[in-house]
Amino acid sequence: MTAVDTGRISREDIESKLRQIKGDAEGAAEGARNVGVPAGAAVAVLLLVLIYLMGRRSGKKRSAYVAVRRL
Repeated sequence: MTAVDTGRISREDIESKLRQIKGDAEGAAEGARNVGVPAGAAVAVLLLVLIYLMGRRSGKKRSAYVAVRRL
């Protein structure tokens, strides 16, 4: 008799369903990982460039122009 005939859920039914779910989840995680790593690297590079440019701008605002005169 199977689980459908008796109306009961056996341990094997639960284990097979969990294996199926685990396989689906691992496939989805691998696909997301393949897209996530390059996207994360691109965001990190973009942030570094943005921080660099903002630092240059604030440095220009604060720097004093000193003229040296010879007597």
